[in-house]
Amino acid sequence: MKAAYSVNGVPIRLTHERWHHIVENHDDLASYFYEVLETVEKPDIVVRGNKGTLKAARNMGKRRWLVVVYRELSERDGFVITAYLLHGKPKGEVVWRQ
Repeated sequence: MKAAYSVNGVPIRLTHERWHHIVENHDDLASYFYEVLETVEKPDIVVRGNKGTLKAARNMGKRRWLVVVYRELSERDGFVITAYLLHGKPKGEVVWRQ
């Protein structure tokens, strides 16, 4: 398990189980482990997601965005839910911008 700190200073866990889920469903991210963590720590934008989630997004060039969906449970704990590549900027209410 590794963790990255969100823009709110909350440690966001990326467990082995979640990483396996991500690459099983998005095999194009198999070599993006550290980029996923870095996107949580240094996103270009953070967008409000569904049911209390946040989406950290980073432009990867050529209109490709790496999006990491996570939840902050408290000021001291959070976890990654999933990650995926998206063509075009993620939609939603921007809650943080670089």
